[in-house]
Amino acid sequence: MDPYIITIIAAIAALVVGIIAGKFIFAKDTRKRIEEAELQAQTLIKEAQLRAETVRKEKELEAKERFVQLKAEHEREVLERNRKVVEGENRIKQKEHTVNQKTEQLERQIKENDAIKQNLNRQIEVVNLKQAELEKHQEEHTRRLEKISGLTAEEAKAQLVESLKQEAQSRALGLQQEIIDEAKQKANKEARKIIIQSIQRTAAEQAIENAITVFNLETDEIKGQIIGREGRNIRAIEAATGVDLIVDDTPEAIILSCFDPLRREIARLSLQRLVTDGRIHPARIEEVVDKTRKQLEEQIMEIGERTVIELGIHGLHKELVRLVGKMRFRSSYGQNLLMHSREVANLCGVMASELGLNPKLAKRAGLLHDIGKVPDEETELSHALLGAKLAEKYGENPAIVNAIGAHHDEMEMQYVISPIVQACDAISGARPGARREIMQQYLQRIKELENLAQAYNGVEKAYAIQAGRELRVIVEADKVTDQESDKLSFEIAQKIQTEMTYPGQIKVTVIREKRAVNIAR
Repeated sequence: MDPYIITIIAAIAALVVGIIAGKFIFAKDTRKRIEEAELQAQTLIKEAQLRAETVRKEKELEAKERFVQLKAEHEREVLERNRKVVEGENRIKQKEHTVNQKTEQLERQIKENDAIKQNLNRQIEVVNLKQAELEKHQEEHTRRLEKISGLTAEEAKAQLVESLKQEAQSRALGLQQEIIDEAKQKANKEARKIIIQSIQRTAAEQAIENAITVFNLETDEIKGQIIGREGRNIRAIEAATGVDLIVDDTPEAIILSCFDPLRREIARLSLQRLVTDGRIHPARIEEVVDKTRKQLEEQIMEIGERTVIELGIHGLHKELVRLVGKMRFRSSYGQNLLMHSREVANLCGVMASELGLNPKLAKRAGLLHDIGKVPDEETELSHALLGAKLAEKYGENPAIVNAIGAHHDEMEMQYVISPIVQACDAISGARPGARREIMQQYLQRIKELENLAQAYNGVEKAYAIQAGRELRVIVEADKVTDQESDKLSFEIAQKIQTEMTYPGQIKVTVIREKRAVNIAR
């Protein structure tokens, strides 16, 4: 054989032997690893079995505890249901027992009623028999009386009824008169008691109004600024406000004189603003007076709102609220009108409560009873009728309308609160120190003086100043000439002299001025 081939065969044989030997060694290694893996697997399996057993036992314990808990809850529910069932059975048994008792009692009453009914039937039979006997005796007795008296039974009855009727009428009249006299005495006592209690429970203030207002100044140097050069500032203030400014030797004070409190208030506020501002000249005066007049309207509204809130009156129309505020600057016989109306309202509320009536309605009528004294326009109606007309216009209750119109007997009283308002108005006005007749007459004369001048054509404003000793008439320059101004002054003075009664003399001053105003834009 070729040595090369032998060498190749030998190499192949060696390679085969090596492969076989390698496989044997790898197989031996693999068996060891498999054995080790089996050991690890057995160990893991044992550990898993132990853990599973532990978990199973824990779950069994939890399940047992849950079972015990549910069982206990179930037993409690069962016991509670059983208790309720037992209580229900007891109540049912008690009700059955009560029903049985009532049933037995009713049965006994029925038996007793049957016995009573039988007894009554027997008694009724006896009574019927006796009644029949009595009727026979009565008929016989009536026949005997008719024979003796010579009158029939009907005639005797008629005479008896007539005599009894006359006697009853005379007794009734006497008793009626006694009741009326006693009622009058009690009514007078009760009325006095209610009025006294109402007056005692209502605190009234002294409410006399004066015709002057003192305006205090910081220094007397301001008086010169107010007077102005040749008196032009003070004349402008008087012309714009209608108030007489008295600048005398009184230290640090100026007196504002006017019968109208509203004008005095406008003049006071305007002066206060002018003095604070420091710019005092005719144009500025007119501007400030106009602003003050507008702001005073707002103040009037605030006064009215505050008054109705303090009195507890709700739902009042805004126009009526404004009129109530306007009463603050009016007076009646020297008595401030708003203070008087508040006092009447409180008196009405107290008196209505004492009489068992509606105090809110009475208080509302008392507050509004004099709104006819502060109209926006002068009318020929009396203040009571005008006030009733205004209240009806703004949707007030018919009882309030009637109370306002009837508080001076100018309307027929149709509601119970009407005499209450009339009585309280008299109480407020008649109490000591409330009013002064002389003041009212003076104010009326001053107002008539102004109205007399305003009746002429071309008159723009008319102001009575210096306590009515001077009448200043401001005319429109485009309607009245200078010559006509002289004539107008003479005519007004003659008319005052012939139609009015006044002490001393009245100076009539007619003022005519031409103003040219242009605006640069």
